[in-house]
Parts: sequence; C-alpha cells; structure tokens
Amino acid sequence: MKPKRTGNPLARLCLPAALLCVVLLAGCKNGKPQHPQMRIPEVGVVTVKQEPVRLTTELPGRTSPFRIAEIRPQVSGLVQKRLFVEGSDIRIGQILYQIDPAPFQAALDNAKAALARAEANLPAIRARAGRFRKLLDIKAVSQQNYDDAVAALKQAQAEIEYWKAQVRSAAINLDYTKITAPIPGRIGRSSVTEGAIVTAYQPVPLATIQQLDPIYVDVPQSTVELQRLKRRLAEGRIKKDKKNANKVGIVLEDGSAYPSKGTLQFRDISVDPTTGSVILRIVVPNPNGVLLPGMFVRAVLEEGIKENAILVPQQSVMRDPKGNPFVMVVGADGKAAVRPLVLDRAIGDKWLVASGLAPGDRVIAEGLLMLRPGTPVKATPFAPTHAGHGPGPGASPEKQSKGGA
Repeated sequence: MKPKRTGNPLARLCLPAALLCVVLLAGCKNGKPQHPQMRIPEVGVVTVKQEPVRLTTELPGRTSPFRIAEIRPQVSGLVQKRLFVEGSDIRIGQILYQIDPAPFQAALDNAKAALARAEANLPAIRARAGRFRKLLDIKAVSQQNYDDAVAALKQAQAEIEYWKAQVRSAAINLDYTKITAPIPGRIGRSSVTEGAIVTAYQPVPLATIQQLDPIYVDVPQSTVELQRLKRRLAEGRIKKDKKNANKVGIVLEDGSAYPSKGTLQFRDISVDPTTGSVILRIVVPNPNGVLLPGMFVRAVLEEGIKENAILVPQQSVMRDPKGNPFVMVVGADGKAAVRPLVLDRAIGDKWLVASGLAPGDRVIAEGLLMLRPGTPVKATPFAPTHAGHGPGPGASPEKQSKGGA
C-alpha cells in the first residue's frame, strides 16, 4: 500500500529557491559580488652572466696502426721453420721464418772459391806486366806484347772485383733466408706453414705486423667547419689555448672516456671531393692495447676559449612552430616576456647562446607550463637537480657536442 502524501506541493517547490537566495545574498557585501583574488604564479629564474667556457668539437674517427709491415720473402725457397706465435708481440729484428739455406750457402762457397782463384792469378799477371815494362825500355819486347800484358792485368783485377761482388750478393741472399721483423708490434696469422714453397717478393704476404703503441686516429673534418673555426679565431671571438691546442680527448665506442689524451699531428691539405672534408691525424698512446686497428671512436678537439660566453639551461629554451628558439624572461615590470635567441651549440645540459640575451637578464627555467607573455610572475632563484643532468650552474664543461640550433 503506497503512503499518502501530505502538505502543500507549492511549499515543497519554494523551499529550495528560498535557500538559494539566502546563499547568493550571503555571498554579496554592500550589494556587490565578491570575486576570488587571482594568485600570481611563481617561477624559477636564472640570472644571465658571462663566463669563460672551453669550446670543443666532437668528431667521429677511426683507428689505424702507427706502422704496418707486410712480411714477404726476398729469396725463393722452402720454408723450414716458423719461429713465432700468431698474435704475439714481436720485437724488431726477431726471426720469423727460416728458409732452407743450403742452396744459398753453396752459392756463397762457389763465389768465394772463384774469388780465391782470381786472386791467385793476379800476382803472376802483375809481375809479367812489370817485366814487359822494363823490356820495353830496352826494346826487348814489342809495344803490342806490353799492351797485352797490361790488358791481362786489368782483366784479372776486374775479375777479382766481380767475384767480390758475387760473394757479397751470395752472402746477402743467404742472410735473406732468415726472414726478420722490420718493426716492433703485434703479428697476425701466418699464411704459410713449414714445407711451403715461397717466391721472392710474392704478392701474398706471409704475415702482417702492426705497431699499436702509439696508434693513429684519423678524423675527417668538414672544410666548412674548419673555415668557421679559423674565422672565429681571426675575429677574436674565441682565443686559442696554446697549452692545450694540440691535445685531443678520445671517447670509446661505449661512451667511456679513454684515459690518455692524444696529440694532433697534422691536418691534411687535400680535400676529399666526395665528402668535402680533410683528414686530421691524431697520435694516441696505447700501452695496454685498448685501441685496436679499425675501431670507431670520437675525438674531442680543442677549439679555444670563449671568454664572455652565456649559458642557459636547456629546459628553459622553447621553440615556436617554425622551430626558432626562444626563452621567457622576467622583465623589469615583473611580467613574463618572450626573447628570441640564436644558439651556438649544446654544452652538457645547457645551450651556448650566440645572441639574444645580455648579462642581468632573468631567464625563466621553471614554471613555464601555461605561462603567457605579459603575465605577472613572482621570480625565485632556480635550483636545478644535477642527478643525470650534467654540470650545474657556473661549471665550465670540458666536453661539448658539436651542433647548433
């Protein structure tokens, strides 16, 4: 059975309306509505200052041996012994292969015997020429007989010189049966074993020795970048650090820093027409053999020192729809304003600013979300967290990555 409704329906409708009027009247004072006061947003700012910064350029490079020697025989013969362990370190002059010396020893002995025979005939021929000289003075022999004796003496002397040369040649060939290392370094695999027949100056090397300490790092550098650097130095925008001008840092393939710095040896003067770059050759110490030929590394080249550099946190830089960089600054009136920038490169977790800011400008680095130009803001010092974000404010980073805005 449904309960029976009682009371006036009109009264039930008027009661909520009356309550609403009470609430509206309570929200007014002296007949005027009260609006909530707007809260001024708080932002973290970085005050721009000039500081010296060491500029570097990071370029990819590839290692190559300091010296390389392909071992080839200088005489033909049978390989009797291989006297090294593949992959081992070799000292200069170490015997690597022994070619059968028997035929070369026989050739040397034969040349020595012929030389001895020629030398044995020389005294008699010389004495005969001397006697004919005396007899010619008293007209006891003809001029023709004397000339023949002198010619025989010169022929004997020439024959002695010939066999002396043959002895030296045979001795050299005998010495060549011992194939030695022309440079120190690490030797690779052998292409022959004992019992193999080799020929003099064959096209296929028996083995290859590579000197790895020190080692070369060859780095291609764009001629555009090279001319830009020269122009900046000539204009005085950066200063050359004479102490570290030729020092080059090396970054390994896994991103770790190599413990020793290299030395820039020279810049090639020939430009590669396919890439428009020149080769920079760097000599790097490699006592522990960490660097191997053919490895890809990155070279950090010293450009110079920019005395009046301006750095801003990367998180403070934004870009418009066209990709142009800009920052928000706090103006003298306490309001946010847009400041277009020209960026040079990234340095750690900061941007190096080429133009657009001046010392004393307050750049907003925190609180940029939903911030609009002309909005009054409350500026507080920006306190960044450095965990995993590179160097903090005031640091002079040693490592920079090449690139601009």
